[in-house]
Amino acid sequence: MNRTLSDEIAAYQGMASRLETDHLGKWAVVAEGRLVGVHDSFEEAADEAVAQFGRGPYLIRQVGVRPPPLPASVLYRPLPVRGEAERA
Repeated sequence: MNRTLSDEIAAYQGMASRLETDHLGKWAVVAEGRLVGVHDSFEEAADEAVAQFGRGPYLIRQVGVRPPPLPASVLYRPLPVRGEAERA
């Protein structure tokens, strides 16, 4: 199954209550429908996410903080890297 960012958001929402109890204010990385890690800074979370999952999809969210609304110009689906489509 090809997961989407919407899948990762839904997975985060399912674990948000527990995360808020145990990790309020920390940065959570969610990928493949599971919690991958919890970090003290966005930079640490991003480093782990990119190292493990490259271009994603994955979600990095600060626990207990409502995400800011994003303009439509920021919400996009990246094009496949040349050669990825042939391998898929």
